[in-house]
This record gives sequence, C-alpha cells and structure tokens, in this order.
Amino acid sequence: MHHTTNTSECALTISGQSQILSATSSNEEFHRQGYAILPQICSVQTCNEISDHLAAVTKARPGTRRLLAYDWCRVLAKSLKSHPLISLLLGPTPVINQCTYFEKSSARNWLVALHQDVSIAIQPNAAAIQWGITHKEGLSFVQPPVEILEQLVALRVHLDDCTLDNGPLKVVPGSHQQGRLTDPMIAKLRDHSGEIVCLVPKGGVLVMRPLLLHASSKMALPHRRRVLHFLCGPRQLLHGLVWHEAI
Repeated sequence: MHHTTNTSECALTISGQSQILSATSSNEEFHRQGYAILPQICSVQTCNEISDHLAAVTKARPGTRRLLAYDWCRVLAKSLKSHPLISLLLGPTPVINQCTYFEKSSARNWLVALHQDVSIAIQPNAAAIQWGITHKEGLSFVQPPVEILEQLVALRVHLDDCTLDNGPLKVVPGSHQQGRLTDPMIAKLRDHSGEIVCLVPKGGVLVMRPLLLHASSKMALPHRRRVLHFLCGPRQLLHGLVWHEAI
C-alpha cells in the first residue's frame, strides 16, 4: 500500500531551449562517458519539500530502499522521468523501478569502495529464480544478465551541495562499456582511466550508468550529503524478469 500525503506536487524547474539543444548534442558524450551532471533540475522549494518528507520517513536510519512507497516520491519520479533534459538520456519507454535514500553526515559517515551496481528489484517469479533471489527491506533482488544492466540509468538527486569535503562520488569514465568487471579488471581500469570527482550542486542530478565504476570516501568536514537514487530502465525486461514496480 502506498503512503499518501496532502502535499502538493513537487515542482521541477524547466530549463531553457538552449540547454535542451546542448543536452541533445551531449547525449553521445553521456553514453560514452557513462555519466552527466545536470545542475538546477530541482528547485530549492522542491529540495526543501523533499527534506520535510524525509525527516518523517527516515528518522533514526541512514537510508532506505523503499521511498517509492510514498506518493510524494512517486510524483517526483514521474517529473524527473519526463524532464526535457533527463528524458533525452533515457530509453524510449523508460520506467522508474526503485528509489533509494542515502545520507552521509558526521554521525553517519562511511566510505564505499570502487564497484558497479548489479542488482535490480524484481517480482519473484519463476524466471527470477535462476538468477538467485536475495531479499532486502522486503524487496526481492537479482543480479541479471549484463544485457539488462547495460540498459539501465540511475538518477541521483542531490538535496545538498556535494563538495570535495563531504564524500562526493568518484567515477571511472567509460568503465560501463566493459560489462561486469572482476576485481583485477576494476583496478586496471582505474589505473588506466583515472577517477573523476562528481561535484553536484543542491538540486542537481547526476545521471549515470549503474555499470559505471563508482566509489566515495568518508566526508572530511561535517557537511551533510543527502541523495535520492532513482533507478530507470526499459518497461519490458529480458529473460522473463518483471520489475518490482514500474512508474
């Protein structure tokens, strides 16, 4: 059951035509590099509204995978998916399957080693069993074939300025083109291509391929970093897999 709120729909800023044309020309760059930073997608008002909702949802825990259970998050997901700058980077029939909340702060500080995101939330049908189902927060996950993972796009909405001091995401550009990587391959790609630090302003969105190698260090200064991580993919999945939900 979805949680309802009386709040009005979260408003997203709409960028000008010149930015849309620029995004069109950079579409190829996104697919080559595996990421793009889009500033000023969400308004300050939207970020503040989201913060109010999150204060009620998360309380004592640093994150959750179940934000799409809330109507305000489902409205935001639909707005993001249809935003003119973001929709250019998605497939022809995209859906949003999951939203995960991350919060890094002085009280909840951690580092994440270089890795790829290779799990998706699905309905636990007969087709999913062969890929090995795991369960987290009441959701069923599998690690699907790479041809599915290559079609996915993550939208990371930043509710705070992401700086060098609060544990920003670091990515290895182009690494998503190498399929699912072993540990030796991860180290080799990092040494060859280097890492790019993704500094995203409040209200900005980092669009990335989940197969892109990424990591983050602990924050050096107590400047809170909160992110909503939406996972997008094609409406129809291969191999008989079915999304947990599709918005």
